[in-house]
Amino acid sequence: MKEETIAGIFENELAGRVKEYRLIDSQTVVVAEWVRFKCQFGCDGYAQSLTCPPYSPEPSRTRKMLEEYRQAAILWKPEDCETLRKIAADLERTLFLSGYYKALAIPSGPCELCNPCPLEYPCLHPEYARPSMEACGIDVYATVRQHGFPIEVVRSRSCQPTYYALILIE
Repeated sequence: MKEETIAGIFENELAGRVKEYRLIDSQTVVVAEWVRFKCQFGCDGYAQSLTCPPYSPEPSRTRKMLEEYRQAAILWKPEDCETLRKIAADLERTLFLSGYYKALAIPSGPCELCNPCPLEYPCLHPEYARPSMEACGIDVYATVRQHGFPIEVVRSRSCQPTYYALILIE
């Protein structure tokens, strides 16, 4: 039995921790083959972490999994990818303990919990390590833009990236 509403959990868990969040229909999450391809050919983190390709789910598997959810949330934290990764994982756990047993956090960006990742199972940080949206084939740009969030291409290392996380909820 679900003890708290999703809105109440989000308010309690996220107040002051993220800039904004929005509940969305999980079927509006955009998944594309090219996204994972960009991970393989264009990211220096490819095969450097258990949460990145080739270890992460392929886009076809991600699409299939998204069909099992009706609702999701986008969390926006303009800075600090690792803090957002932990916030998302903590929210996933709170949702799970509140009866939303299918809750799943999928942050953006690479996992940097271990530097370098030992690339051995079991993961040293299973409570926080999750595959990134990009690694699973989720088009973060298209997904967040269609829900009114700002995102731009990071054109140089001096530019500040914007970080998002996706929380799947049933």
